[in-house]
Amino acid sequence: MRSYRTKHSQRGSTAVEFSIIAIVFITLLMAIIEFGRWMYTLEMVADATRVGARKAVVCDINDATIKAAVQARVPQLSLSNAQVTLQYFPAACAKPTCQGVQVGITGATFTPLIPFMSAAFPIPPFSTSLPRESLESVNAAGEANPVCV
Repeated sequence: MRSYRTKHSQRGSTAVEFSIIAIVFITLLMAIIEFGRWMYTLEMVADATRVGARKAVVCDINDATIKAAVQARVPQLSLSNAQVTLQYFPAACAKPTCQGVQVGITGATFTPLIPFMSAAFPIPPFSTSLPRESLESVNAAGEANPVCV
C-alpha cells in the first residue's frame, strides 16, 4: 500500500520536469538559430561591400546603381543611402586621377526574430577597398558594361 501512495503523489512530477527541460531546450535552440542568423547577416554585409566595390571600380563615378546593388544584397537590413558609403581616393578625384574606391556599410542594426527579445543589435562597420579599373559604364566602342546595368 505504501508504494501505491508514493506513485500516486508523484503523478504530475514528470510533466513538470518535462516542461522545465523543454523551456530550457527551446530557449537554447532559439538562441542557436538567432546566432546563426547573426553570422549569416554579417557575411551578407561583407559580401555586399565586396559587390559594391567591384561595381564601383568598373562603373561611372557615383553611379546610382552602386548603392542600389549594395542595398539589394542585404534586404533584411533595409539600408538607407546614408548607411552605404562610397568614397573614391584620393579625395575629390576625377576619373583619370582616382586610384581606388572604398565601399562601406555603417549604422546598420540586426533585429532578432525572438519575440521576447526586441532589442536591435548594432552591426559593426564593414568596408571593402579596391584599386581603380575603368570607372566607365560605356567603353570607347560605345558598348555598355553589363556590370553597370
